[in-house]
Order: sequence, then structure tokens, then C-alpha cells
Amino acid sequence: MLRLIQQTWNTPYVEVMPGIYPIIKKKFSLPEIDHTDGIGSKALYHWQQKTFKAAVLDTLAMNLNDLALARAIPYKLQNHLAMPEDNHAIMLEIIKHLSEECKKRQIAITGGETTQQASSFDMTITLSGFIPQIKENRFKPEDILIGIKSSGLHSNGFTKVREIFKEEIRNEFTEPTLIYSDIILELDKNFAINGMMHITGGAFTKLKDIAEQVDFEITRNHSLHPQPIFQELSQEGIQDEEMYRTFNCGIGFILSIQENEADAIIREIKNAGFQADIIGKSVKGTGEIKIESMFSNKMVEL
Repeated sequence: MLRLIQQTWNTPYVEVMPGIYPIIKKKFSLPEIDHTDGIGSKALYHWQQKTFKAAVLDTLAMNLNDLALARAIPYKLQNHLAMPEDNHAIMLEIIKHLSEECKKRQIAITGGETTQQASSFDMTITLSGFIPQIKENRFKPEDILIGIKSSGLHSNGFTKVREIFKEEIRNEFTEPTLIYSDIILELDKNFAINGMMHITGGAFTKLKDIAEQVDFEITRNHSLHPQPIFQELSQEGIQDEEMYRTFNCGIGFILSIQENEADAIIREIKNAGFQADIIGKSVKGTGEIKIESMFSNKMVEL
């Protein structure tokens, strides 16, 4: 396990000196940001299905995608792993997957902790990033909204999922959250991205966090349709407003850009292996969100 962790220390960003608590010497002097997140009750499905690589991807995605909102380049992390049993084989598997993903992104694993908790599995990461150039994350009036498709439920809304499906287990419940940060950071080098939002907890209401002086108009006239699991949740009686307050409904990330850059940005996103489309626009307003529902003919107002 220690060997796997030390393999992540060869980065251009930090020098790590081994010890009981590794000493970290940074190779840069730039503004920084930290972010901590886990995957909540979805982790229970990962434990039941032993889908530990997907759990690692989920946990990384929740942190990397949020850090991308600040245009931050990740460079080190620490993790906390809570398990219902002291199983060293599972610990090793998780660290193996985590180290592989960190090496891809030149992120040094600098510490961690494991606890044993009855009937509980959770994985939490604290991720640090540096910001080469601080930019305001702000949606502007008359911006075009580009959506990037999700892989499904991602890591939010699982309390409602468990309420509806009870003890049933499906593959959709362990499908990992897509990591958008790699392509987002690349796009930010070449295009003027005004605003962006990771559609996670709170779903589309998160747009209100950066909705100063704009309203959002999201149409149904795009190709990013909700996956069948969302249609089924809607058919189980969840009202449209709650669907868009709780679930990503097929859209995992939103960018706000000028119209003349839309085609080029969508092309770059698709070349990176994601699906993307224009989903609407932002207009001058007071923070209202209007969505033409994909589940009915209703106009959802959030």
C-alpha cells in the first residue's frame, strides 16, 4: 500500500519527503483552494456490489469537478476510508485504484486514515489545487448554456432512490460519476468560459449560487435526454420540480459561454469522449431558473 502511495509522489508540483507524516514542499507559489467531499449513501451500494473502482471514481469526481469551478489544478489529496470490517484486501484494492487515477493527473497522495464503523462504508477526499489565474465564475446575460451529459445518477439523490427502490440493487446505482475536470481545465486554456456549474447536490438549484443578475432558460430541444432511471423515478410519482431539485436528469455539468464559441467548444468536448449540446441560455434577471421538463409538458420554475 505504501509503495502504491509513493508512486504518486513523482509530480512537477510537490516534493514529498517520507516519514510517519510525509513532509510536503511545494514547487510553486500561487493561490490555492481546498475541497472536501464524499459520496454519501451511494457508498452502501458500492460495498454491497464490491464496485470499489467505481467508488474511487465517484469520490474523485465529486472533488475534481467542483475544484474545476475555480479553474484549480489539483496537486495533492488526503483520504478517509470508513469500512464495516477490517479488510486489508479491500483497502489495498481501493488504494491501488486511487493511486492509478492520481498518477494520471499528477496528484500526490500525502496521507489518509481508515476507520472501522459497523454497517457503514464511506470514502471522503480532501483535494488541494492551485490557481494559475483567478477568474470570476459568473454566468452573464445572453450567454449560451452548454450541457455535458452525465452517466446517470452520479452521486446524488440516493436517499430518494433508496426510498423508492427499497432493497433492490441495480447496475445504475453503482455507475460512477463522470470526471469532467480534465476537459474543463483544457477548455479554459483556449476559450472564454464565463460561468460553470457541476450539477450535484441540489441539482439545478445550484445555478442560483452564481445567478447574480441573470435568469436561466433551459429548453427540452437538445440531445441530452435523461437516462431511463430518471424516467422511472419520475413514473414512480416524483414531481417534475423535485426531479430537477434532486437529480441531474442527464446533465452533469453546465458551461456559460458566448454564442460564437459554442460549436468549437462542443467539438472539443466530444473529442474528449463526452456528449454535449446547447441546452439554453442565460438572460438578464434575478436568479430564476426555468426548465422545460423532459418528463412532461410542464415548465419547471426553481
